[in-house]
Amino acid sequence: MSGYVGAQHEFHDAGFVRGWADRFVPTPERLALFDMVADQISRPSVPHAHVVELGIGPGYMARHILERNPAVSYEGVDFSDAFFEIARETVGDLLHRLTLTKADLTNQSWPKALSKTPGAIISTWALHDLGSQQAVADVYARCYETLPAGGVLVNGDFIKPDGTTWDYEPGRFAIGRHLELLRNAGFSNPRSLAHFEPNIEDPKGFENYACIVAVR
Repeated sequence: MSGYVGAQHEFHDAGFVRGWADRFVPTPERLALFDMVADQISRPSVPHAHVVELGIGPGYMARHILERNPAVSYEGVDFSDAFFEIARETVGDLLHRLTLTKADLTNQSWPKALSKTPGAIISTWALHDLGSQQAVADVYARCYETLPAGGVLVNGDFIKPDGTTWDYEPGRFAIGRHLELLRNAGFSNPRSLAHFEPNIEDPKGFENYACIVAVR
């Protein structure tokens, strides 16, 4: 069997964003990814307790991490005012620990918009929407430049699984290529911690995502 895996989004449209957020309420598998990200940013070697999330979306991971780690301050980056509105609702009573920063990750100056230097940069299901391997590579390079020594980057994103006969949108590509791009950016030992919801033979758009970590 073969086919195409991808999606088109209208993240500036409030109605589309509300429907997308309702469909994307975290499943047990996605919560397991959130826990894996939280473990990585809570390591004693991480130099600062300020966390930046690239593509905060509806704020599900922000809420998850803020509830479990009272020491962190959190900054969510997105280009969508509609997502910011939902993220505020999701984070709710923890909103005083959240900074929302509007920036476009395809603009190479996005790190200048950050409120302060992060000890960790994280993202889930966002970077593939930038549309190309080069766009993801550029984000990885900016993350390397932004993080201090010991800072950690954790990306939980959709990938193209090895061995598939399906075509994937350009932003979904193999784990090995992600690791190569991270090494090219300057990270010395990037690795993949897990491949979630693997499906090679008959993949759906919401399956096949990995947790990739790199330390500055």
